[in-house]
Amino acid sequence: MRPTPSRRATATGALIAAAALLAVGMQGGAATAASDTASAAPAAAVKGADPGALPAKLSPAQRAELIADANATKAATAKELGLGSTEKLVVRDVVKDVDGTTHTRYERTLDGLPVLGGDLVVAESKAGTTQGVTKASKATGAQLKAVGTAADVAPATAEKQALTAAKAEGSKSTEASKAPRKVVWAASGTPQLAYETVVGGFQHDGTPNELHVITDASSGAKLFEWQAIENGTGNTQYSGQVTLGTSGSGSSYNLTDAARGNHKTYNLNRGTSGTGTLFSGADDVWGNGSASNTETAAADAHYGAAETWDFYKNVMGRSGIRGDGVGAYSRVHYGNNYVNAFWSDSCFCMTYGDGSGNLAPLTSLDVAAHEMTHGVTSNTAGLNYSGESGGLNEATSDIFAAGVEFYSNTATDPGDYLVGEKIDINGDGTPLRYMDKPSKDGASKDSWYSGLGSVDVHYSSGPANHFFYLLSEGSGAKTVNGVSYNSPTSDGLPVTGIGRDKALQIWFKALTTKFTSTTNYAAARTGTLAVAGELYGATSAEYTAVANAWAAIAVGSRPGGGTDPGGKVFQNTTAKAIADRSTTNIPVVVSGVTGNAPSALSVAVNITHTYRGDLVLDLVAPDGTAYRLKNSSSSDSADNVVATYTVNASSEVANGTWNLKIQDAYSGDTGTFNSVKLTF
Repeated sequence: MRPTPSRRATATGALIAAAALLAVGMQGGAATAASDTASAAPAAAVKGADPGALPAKLSPAQRAELIADANATKAATAKELGLGSTEKLVVRDVVKDVDGTTHTRYERTLDGLPVLGGDLVVAESKAGTTQGVTKASKATGAQLKAVGTAADVAPATAEKQALTAAKAEGSKSTEASKAPRKVVWAASGTPQLAYETVVGGFQHDGTPNELHVITDASSGAKLFEWQAIENGTGNTQYSGQVTLGTSGSGSSYNLTDAARGNHKTYNLNRGTSGTGTLFSGADDVWGNGSASNTETAAADAHYGAAETWDFYKNVMGRSGIRGDGVGAYSRVHYGNNYVNAFWSDSCFCMTYGDGSGNLAPLTSLDVAAHEMTHGVTSNTAGLNYSGESGGLNEATSDIFAAGVEFYSNTATDPGDYLVGEKIDINGDGTPLRYMDKPSKDGASKDSWYSGLGSVDVHYSSGPANHFFYLLSEGSGAKTVNGVSYNSPTSDGLPVTGIGRDKALQIWFKALTTKFTSTTNYAAARTGTLAVAGELYGATSAEYTAVANAWAAIAVGSRPGGGTDPGGKVFQNTTAKAIADRSTTNIPVVVSGVTGNAPSALSVAVNITHTYRGDLVLDLVAPDGTAYRLKNSSSSDSADNVVATYTVNASSEVANGTWNLKIQDAYSGDTGTFNSVKLTF
């Protein structure tokens, strides 16, 4: 039996440090104030949502109080979660709902070593009752305790392996940024002792390199790798004339936005390192709208940072990228003819190149929002920048970049579901990415498939972008702000959208309270459905729309099924929560069928669950005879039950009340019944 968590939850992270816009190579009790004054973010009260489940607007001081409280109780939390004596929790973040529910994100150590992939999030009610624990790894406590701390290979071997990996990706001037450090690798498979080496230098196109390579401490073999660089009055190139937050007076001004965490914008002047020079001048007018004026790109970047700050604060209730009220900074004029932009955790900054011929700086509003959102993701879910989680990381930046554009409502750059449409990277006026049909860019994927995790993260982001568009606007042809869209579905069935505001709120709450460093597409579906249930209820149109939008990109199935194999169909599509260690009966009334049930009775089941091995499923006939559909298994750690079973029920009279009996056999995970369909 798996251990039974009973108090706080955690979500690990920091498997990323930054990200670039483009594919550039390998991408692989002291909380009284917070409790008493928490309120929903002003623009976040999405119509129809449970106001108590919305994120509270926390000041930096209130957030700090919650973190201090979590730190004061983390030892007790570790004990209640069943962690071993050599394991410790590290508080990473705390977010709070209006009703007082807290979501505490933890990282973990073992014998003082960081456990990568050991992050988790604990949801706790205002009364202190644990409501759920979301883990990045399904590794058992026994597996983790079995990891030794004595390495068989030397750190130099790990460093050599890392440098080889970087060179294979086309990196230049590679060197280890620091000595390899011992870690416990738990993000995939059985936990094991490993080395983490960070390789610096530059990637093939001049983007800084922060390649993290995980090496087996027993054999020296590479286990995993990910890239940590993710990719007054302003006369801007892309947003027209705008108002900027600046500092100074008289004849001395500079680009420091005191109202937004003292965000500053610097001039790298074609350099590729350091902070650069803070933009300053004798007047409070910045740029002239042309790329030839060095202040123009600065005005665009400064404006983009301000609008993104305002979006997160006013819509999502988040004060700054980390939620601590501290502004990041921007660097423009990076390198020469550098056609990219990136966020880096190591400098807590956005960096922008000037594009081809240094004529098209990558400083448009959506690019700025995209890069800053990488910082938000890094400081919340910490989605690993590789595989499916890397695609979700990139999609999150595209999703909130669209959110910022619509929120800003800038006349010369109105909101749309296009990415990078202003910077003309392709040279033909087309955008970098399309959210309604991602494959229109020639590389992104429209829907999920089993090999998606091996695709570059900028293209494996396509299905999540597509999901967000469908959830917001629905399928088929539509025109928004003068842009025409026509979004298909993988199953050929329509999707009805719920509106962009609701879709953004669902994704943000899932990012901050459900996603972890290892979240994949299936887990993202689970997380967003859980949030939709919390905000609108598990029987709501919003919940159904989330399920349908995922099914439309081939993740899970639609409630009640989409098409029928023939015969008479009887179903129950009323969603119902599955409590821990409980038995749930779902009735299906069958009538109008002559004689007995068929020898191949089709039973289609759709259940959202974070550990499907917990579940035992039986189909119970009207006379009480039970037909086993699925046994429990402590080793089946996958999410959800979406399957069709065949039962020989020919000895049973068809008409009457059948039941799907759901038994949750283990503690620690919960779920929701979505639908069951019997075909006679």
